[in-house]
Amino acid sequence: MSGHVLPLQGSVDRWAGGEVTASARCVLAPNPSPWTLDGTNTWLLGPPGSGAVVIVDPGPDHPGHLASVRATAEERGGVALILLTHGHHDHAEGAGRLAREVGAPVRAWDPQHRLGDEGLADGDVIDMGDWRIDVVGTPGHTSDSVCLVLPHDGSLLTGDTVLGRGTSLVAWPDGHLGDYLASLRRLRDRLDSGAHDAGSIDRLLPGHGPVLADPMGAIDAYLDHRLARLAEVADVVARGVTDPASIVATVYADVPREVWPAAEMNVRAQLEYLGLQRG
Repeated sequence: MSGHVLPLQGSVDRWAGGEVTASARCVLAPNPSPWTLDGTNTWLLGPPGSGAVVIVDPGPDHPGHLASVRATAEERGGVALILLTHGHHDHAEGAGRLAREVGAPVRAWDPQHRLGDEGLADGDVIDMGDWRIDVVGTPGHTSDSVCLVLPHDGSLLTGDTVLGRGTSLVAWPDGHLGDYLASLRRLRDRLDSGAHDAGSIDRLLPGHGPVLADPMGAIDAYLDHRLARLAEVADVVARGVTDPASIVATVYADVPREVWPAAEMNVRAQLEYLGLQRG
C-alpha cells in the first residue's frame, strides 16, 4: 500500500508547505497522488533559537527530499531527534537514511521502525528544554498511530488520523474502526477540556494536506462523516449486499475509482465493526 487514503472531499486548494508558525515548518515531499494529496508533510519542530530541531515523518526515501529536510534543519541548528506518527512508508521510509546522515535516533510506536533505545508510548513527554512534545496514542488508521501535541505552539500534529483535506483511511486489518472512533473522540475530549498547560490548540498539522485552523470543527466533521458512512454500509448490508467490492460501488460511488481499494479497506473495517467481517 502506497499511502493512506482518501475519499476526496472539501477544498482543493493546493498546499506547498512552508513555515506555519515560528516553531513549525513543513517540507513537502514530492510524492503527490490520490492517496497522499499534495505529498507527505515532513514537519520540522523547534522554536527559533532553540537549537536542533525535531523532525516528524521524514517521508519517502527520496534523496532530493531528504536533502531539503536536512538543509532546512541545519539552518536551525541540526537534528536532535526523528519521530514517526506511524510506519506507513510514505511517512517512514526515509527515516533510516536521514537518521544515519544526521546521527539522530528514530522514535516510533512500532519497534521495527525505531533506531535507538527509545520508542513512543501514550503519555510520553519529549522534553526539549524550554519546550516539549506530548505523545497521544491514537490507533485506528493503523495500530501504531500517534498524534503529537505542541503545548507551547498551540498545535496538534495528527499524522494520518486527520488529514488537511478529505477523510482518512482505516487501514484494515491493521487498523480498526472502533479504535479510530475512540481516538477521534479522545482528541476531541482533549481539545474540549484544554488538557494542556499552555493555552488552546489553535491548529491541526496533518500528515497530508493543508493546516486546519478549526481543530474541533475538523474532528467533529470526521466523526460525523465516519458514522454516516457506517450507517450507509449497514443499510446496504440490510438489503442483502455483503460483498465488500459491491458495497464500495454503492456507498463510495462519489469517490474517485483510483481510491476504491482504500475505500474497500474502510468497508472491511466497517463490516468488522458491525460484526460481519473477521480481522
